[in-house]
Amino acid sequence: MQDDLIIISDYCDKCHIEPSFIDLLQEGGLIDIQTEGGERCLLFSQLPDVERYSRMYYDLSINMEGIDAIHHLLERIGEMQREIIRLRSRLRFLGEDF
Repeated sequence: MQDDLIIISDYCDKCHIEPSFIDLLQEGGLIDIQTEGGERCLLFSQLPDVERYSRMYYDLSINMEGIDAIHHLLERIGEMQREIIRLRSRLRFLGEDF
């Protein structure tokens, strides 16, 4: 399990981001932080999201409310795309052309 965790302080040092930014992401419900051996850690699987959020925040100057809104919109787009795929599959099964 330790291989799946990244120590937040190490990550922040290497990526030149503030640990308080990670705290903001957690407070906003965008990521989960775990404690392992007294160290605050991120799941390795969350790194793509953290990197995306940090680019929005630092490079594009999007505030946390904007990041949260973008996150929810992207989630909704993903749900809609999955629904379209499901409906197309169902139409093919029924022999309908579209």
